[in-house]
Amino acid sequence: MTDDSDDDDIQRASDVGSADAPPIEEKPYKIIFEANKCFGAGKCAEVSDNWEMSLASGIAKPNEYFIDEEDLDHNVRAAEICPAKKDDGCIHVIDRRTDKEIAPDPHGDGTLSVDW
Repeated sequence: MTDDSDDDDIQRASDVGSADAPPIEEKPYKIIFEANKCFGAGKCAEVSDNWEMSLASGIAKPNEYFIDEEDLDHNVRAAEICPAKKDDGCIHVIDRRTDKEIAPDPHGDGTLSVDW
């Protein structure tokens, strides 16, 4: 028996959460958040207004998953400062125009660095 819903099928950033996305021209970046890897350090919420800590769950949550240039820098900082996954982070900022990960980009080649 084969499991057709295998998460290993996710190869590109565009494979995740783009069904209800705003036009790329308006919001050229998107956040992919591995909530299952978040352990609630709160560093993202310290550096970005887009991130909040949930008192109920104890983990972070972005207010917006699609962002523009104005919100890029602080979301990149949140991705880079995240200590989850041995400092590789569980917040991923993706350039929707190129389908490349711009932060944290631990591989250095823009490939999506999710662990699911």
